[in-house]
Amino acid sequence: MPETKMIHLKIDDVELSVEEGTTILIAARKAGIDIPTLCYLKDINEIGDCRMCIVEVEGRKGFATSCIQKVEEGMVVHTHSPEVLEARRVILDLIISNHSKDCLTCIRSGNCELQDLSIKFNIQNIEFEGERNIHQIDDKSPAIVRDFNKCILCRRCVAACKKVQNIGAIDCINRGFESCISTAGDNSLNDVDCTFCGQCIEACPTGALHEKDDTQKVWIRLKDKDTFTVVQTAPAVRAALGEEFGMPIGTNVTGKMVTALKKLGFDKVFDTNTGADLTIMEEANEFIHRFQENKNLPMITSCSPGWVRFAEKNFPDLLDHLSTCKSPHQMFGAMIKSYYAKKYNVDPKKIFMVSVMPCIAKKYECSREEMEVEGLRDVDAVITTRELARMIKQANIEFTKLEDSFFEEPMGEATGAGAIFGTTGGVMEAALRTAADTLEGKSLENFTYEAVRGEEGIKRATVTIAGKEVKVVVASGLKNARKIMEEIRSGKADYQFVEIMACPGGCIMGGGQPIKSSKIRAEVDVRKLRADCLYSIDEKSTIRKSHESPVMKMLYQEFLQNPGSEIAHKYLHTSYHPQKKYNF
Repeated sequence: MPETKMIHLKIDDVELSVEEGTTILIAARKAGIDIPTLCYLKDINEIGDCRMCIVEVEGRKGFATSCIQKVEEGMVVHTHSPEVLEARRVILDLIISNHSKDCLTCIRSGNCELQDLSIKFNIQNIEFEGERNIHQIDDKSPAIVRDFNKCILCRRCVAACKKVQNIGAIDCINRGFESCISTAGDNSLNDVDCTFCGQCIEACPTGALHEKDDTQKVWIRLKDKDTFTVVQTAPAVRAALGEEFGMPIGTNVTGKMVTALKKLGFDKVFDTNTGADLTIMEEANEFIHRFQENKNLPMITSCSPGWVRFAEKNFPDLLDHLSTCKSPHQMFGAMIKSYYAKKYNVDPKKIFMVSVMPCIAKKYECSREEMEVEGLRDVDAVITTRELARMIKQANIEFTKLEDSFFEEPMGEATGAGAIFGTTGGVMEAALRTAADTLEGKSLENFTYEAVRGEEGIKRATVTIAGKEVKVVVASGLKNARKIMEEIRSGKADYQFVEIMACPGGCIMGGGQPIKSSKIRAEVDVRKLRADCLYSIDEKSTIRKSHESPVMKMLYQEFLQNPGSEIAHKYLHTSYHPQKKYNF
């Protein structure tokens, strides 16, 4: 391999050497020098549009945009000269002049990159007041609210949608003063090919995009003495909720989370991990039958609603490959309103099931007409990790000081397999643990599948079960999902089992998780820290296989009979249908 050429330069009197091709911004950060940014998002949006990162380079006229300007030998850079600081202040003033000023009521107040820079630059008066663009708020979708009165045209959302997810539901339209981020035909996100994955929200530096807030709906039910309020929490939530209260990324806050939910007034607090175990019982059984019969292979997981909506719109001819299993929280909701209600003599019509999810597409999923049994919705409301944090703060609960408590019995004991559902490869690994034991007819000691773990967007592996080779693939992010589905459509794929998650990295990086600034995203591997949390829970669990769970044994013995039974299909399975794709 050719030796990497090193470039020598000076930034703010700091001499350093960096690899050729490095930008000034990255070089500065390596030297511990902070340069402000707004439009920059590492590896996703590096376009130099906002100009907040400008610097002064000796010997050159004007300013250089540090996020796109490559270093050169002998370059001398000044990042905080009086001229640079004044230019950045003017740029910031111009951006704010066309921005909504309702910071006190904005959902991103306190976690807004524009607000942070305004404070940093001591912006007290707007010098460039004048005509403003006024946009109608788009709140038609069940998951995402679009308020482009708060948009700063940084295009981070566009890049996330187009480059990361390969959807392209939004883009910049018009020119000059009329420029704005919108959809084709300026339609609602609900009416175009948006999958509600929420990666645009995670990318947005302001409050221009946010999840539809359902906390008020939950508060009303909590206050209603005639309502039996039940809540369940997804595995990924416990790995991220603490971040909203200043705790390190990837801190396991399961016990504190349960205590907080009880303090909020929920009658029962359950673990969606139990629903994940239930999903594995059904999904592994479904895979075994398809594998033995060589029917509708590869089987593709269906627990990610953003992925399901994507498949319904883009690959309607391959929908018979999707598992018929509902997602874990929908399964669990159905069990609460049937098995649990009957066992504990609770009127199912009075049960209000709330799911705390890392995913905003779950808001869409729970509203689908398929997600009900005998007129009862599986889940009545979905709130994100962020929404739960807001509720805890509204209730004046000091989260970090809470003692740990436990999920409710008899459905509170979940397995390690259920925990790893929250990261890419986790569903595949959990299913393989059960499928392998079932086909081998014994409990295998070696049941970790390292090949399906890791950061790669596509992971391929071959595992041997009962003397037969099973080819599997794990894809996270819809760009990667499209690649795999096109392989399957073309007949080039020879997989038997496929896991697909809409969000890159899986649920831990869902659109409803705590939002991290572009600087944190550039410097910290958020995905790994949250994933490590879930794998740690799995490793410390007494039971690590879904089929060995006493709760699963109880559910099937007392109610469901067997995986794949008629009653299991009634409550735990569903079907998916082609959806109209928007024609530009």
